[in-house]
Amino acid sequence: MKFRTLALGVLGVALVGGTAGWFSLDKETRGLIATLPTNRDLLFWSQDQRDAAFRALDRLPILAKARPIPASGKPSPLPQGAPLKLPLDMDAYMAGQRAAGIVIVHDGKIRFERYGLGFDGDGRWTSFSVAKSMTSTLVGAALRDGHIKSMDDKVSTYIPQMKGSAYDDVSIRQLLTMTSGVQWNEDYSDPNSDVARFNNHKPEEGVDALVSYLRKLPRAAPAGTRWNYSTGETNLVGILVSNATKKPLADYLSEKIWQPAGMEQQATWILSKTGKEISGCCIQAATRDFARFAQFIANGAQVDGQPIVPDGWLAEATSQRVPTDQPGRGYGYQWWTWDDGTFTAVGIFGQGLLVDTKRKLVIASNANWAGGARDPKASAARQAFYKAVQKAIDEESSKSPG
Repeated sequence: MKFRTLALGVLGVALVGGTAGWFSLDKETRGLIATLPTNRDLLFWSQDQRDAAFRALDRLPILAKARPIPASGKPSPLPQGAPLKLPLDMDAYMAGQRAAGIVIVHDGKIRFERYGLGFDGDGRWTSFSVAKSMTSTLVGAALRDGHIKSMDDKVSTYIPQMKGSAYDDVSIRQLLTMTSGVQWNEDYSDPNSDVARFNNHKPEEGVDALVSYLRKLPRAAPAGTRWNYSTGETNLVGILVSNATKKPLADYLSEKIWQPAGMEQQATWILSKTGKEISGCCIQAATRDFARFAQFIANGAQVDGQPIVPDGWLAEATSQRVPTDQPGRGYGYQWWTWDDGTFTAVGIFGQGLLVDTKRKLVIASNANWAGGARDPKASAARQAFYKAVQKAIDEESSKSPG
C-alpha cells in the first residue's frame, strides 16, 4: 500500500482560511504556537509543525469547523493491571517512533501507558485513516438499525446523485472493500492525480463536492474485480451512512459507539467545506479512547451483551475480503487483516490500532514519524513491537498457574 497516498488529499477539502481558533487552543498547544502551520499543505509541513498541529487540528484557524462528539456520561473503566514486561527498550522505541501516546490493554486492563512529544492523556490527537474503521462500523450499525437494507444495495440507492455514474452499479460491500473498479489515483506526487485535481474541483451547485467529483470518474475495471485504495470512497461511505440515517456522522458515532462504549473524553470530527464529516480521516480523540474503541471491537462491537452490528457482520469486516499487494496482509471492511487472525486500523504518520482477540489484547498508538507519512522503517518497527507485545503476553500466560 502507498501510505504516502492516503487520505490527506481529501483532507484538503476542509482546509480554509480563518482567524478564529487560536483562543480555543489548550495551554499545552499555545506553548507551541510559534510552530503551528499557517498553510494547508499538511503533507509538507515540517516535523515541528506536525508536532504542534496533530494535537490541535480541530482548533487550527486554517481548518474548517469540527463537529463535537461528547464524552460519555458513564466512562468505561480501564483499570491498571500489572506492568507488562516487554523484551525491548521502550524509551528507544518511543523515540524511534516519535510516539505521542501508546496504550496497551490486555484482558481489559491497562498494562502499559506512556506519552511523548509533550503530549499527555488529557489531549486529543488526530486519527488520520484510523477513522476509516470507525466509519465502517457505523455501516454495520446502520444495517442493524434498518437504515441500510443490505450490503449488496447499490450506492445510488442512498446517494441518488450517483445515478448514471460509474458508481451506479457499485454495491456498499464493494465500496467498503475498495473494489468499486472506478478509476482513482491517490498519488500525491502526481499533479494530475485525482487527489490533486479534486482539491481544486468546483462542485456543481447544490451537489456535495465529493459527490460532484466522484460521479464524473470513469470505470477502470468491473466492480468487485480489483482492489484500489481510495480515501475518496471512504468519504463516500460517510455520506451514504449520513443520508441513510438522516443524521450527521458524528452524531451517529456518538449514539452508537462513543456513548455506549463509555468514551472518557470529548472527541471531534473535522468537516469538509460542504459541512460533511471527512469520514476517511480526521477524528481527534484521546489515546485511551482510541484504545476503548479497539476494546469495543474486540468485545464484538457490543455493550452489556447488546451488539450494534448484525450477527456475523463484524467477523466479515475484520477478516480478509480481498487480497492486497503485501504478503500476509488483506483488506476487510476498512480494516487491514493479517494471516495470524489479528487486524489493524492504520493512519499515516504512525497512528494505529491493533486488535488481537485471541490474546484479549489491543494496542492504540499515536505518533509523528520522522520519516513522514509512510516511513517504512518506523512502520516495520511498529510491526516488530506488536510481535514483541504478543510474545510477552504468551510468555506470561505460559508461566501462569493452571
